[in-house]
Amino acid sequence: MSQLAQRVLTAIPLLIGLLLLLFVAPLQVAVWVTAAVMVVGAWEWAAFLGLRSVPARAVCGAGMALLLAGAGSLVPEVVSLPLLLWAALGWWAIALLWILRYPTPIPPVAAAVAGVLVLVPSWLALIAILQVPAQGPALALLALSIIFAADIGAYFAGRRFGRVKLASQVSPGKTWEGLIGGVLLAAAVAGGGGLLLGLSPVVMVPVGLGVAALSVVGDLTESMFKRSVGAKDSGQLIPGHGGVLDRIDSITAAMPFFALALSWLGFSTG
Repeated sequence: MSQLAQRVLTAIPLLIGLLLLLFVAPLQVAVWVTAAVMVVGAWEWAAFLGLRSVPARAVCGAGMALLLAGAGSLVPEVVSLPLLLWAALGWWAIALLWILRYPTPIPPVAAAVAGVLVLVPSWLALIAILQVPAQGPALALLALSIIFAADIGAYFAGRRFGRVKLASQVSPGKTWEGLIGGVLLAAAVAGGGGLLLGLSPVVMVPVGLGVAALSVVGDLTESMFKRSVGAKDSGQLIPGHGGVLDRIDSITAAMPFFALALSWLGFSTG
């Protein structure tokens, strides 16, 4: 079986599970399930700190669980969610500069801080989107659809037209042609999906462009950390996709931006 076929077969039950989580499961179940995904992500991220043993990784996972619990209780009662999301976008700007300067040594402490900044704000953003009155699950699905479209468009455009390397120092397979294909498909999905939800394509197409651009930064950031420890995938939990981080890397960067965009459009996100 080809890798693409395996990815598709694995994606089908994941997609069904996602739809059930968004539209059938109670919000609290979605909170716990997505938090569990981030905890597994922290387990995998521990490898970027040079931690390989099960006890060390378990400590990282437990630490992430505590951070998520603390963040969930403090936002928005104590800490402003939009302010936190703006800070997250600031981190992703720093990550982009980090990518451009790679290869440079990544100290374990820096990798640990980066892991927190990657996982916690994206979880908070997703939960905030899910809590938007009436349209929360549909908006979350739109955000994920834009991200997936960027990934799919980049994959096929890169395979067909890819010539000029995008960031060979961290991800040799990515090309500018793939990036353009992904951004265009993401913009189309954002415009079309926005129409279905009563949102103007004039507004949603730029949002889609921003989501697509940040999704690439998230992807390249994880690739940089994987390359720093000589790993091809973050794990082997998902057949054909690698680890959890390999599946959510784009989401972690794009979700805070999408949540902020919704607040600019007048939606209540906390």
